[in-house]
Amino acid sequence: MDIDDAQRFAARWEASWNSHDLDRVLADYAEDVVFRSPFAATVVGTDTIVGKPALRAYWTAGLARLPDLHFTVTGVQVCLDTVVINYHNEAGRPVSEVLRLRDGLVVDGFGAYGPTPR
Repeated sequence: MDIDDAQRFAARWEASWNSHDLDRVLADYAEDVVFRSPFAATVVGTDTIVGKPALRAYWTAGLARLPDLHFTVTGVQVCLDTVVINYHNEAGRPVSEVLRLRDGLVVDGFGAYGPTPR
């Protein structure tokens, strides 16, 4: 993956999330995906989500809690099979999504969160 590929992926990722269409979002994730989030434990009882069905359940519950969810990509980095998407969420909080891909699909990822704006 090069930076142009990563930027195209990030633009699609942003548009998918902002559509709130989980089928569209999940189209970029492998069936055996592993995703880690500090917020998952409060939503589904574990901070590590394994498999696309479990990821769908987590994000379905998450979107229900955040109906105004909106992401604005602020930067993209790439390293071999990994893309880092820097963005601000609907609360203005900076986040970095680190996603490792295999055959064009996310197989492993996590979000790293900055401070909530005051």
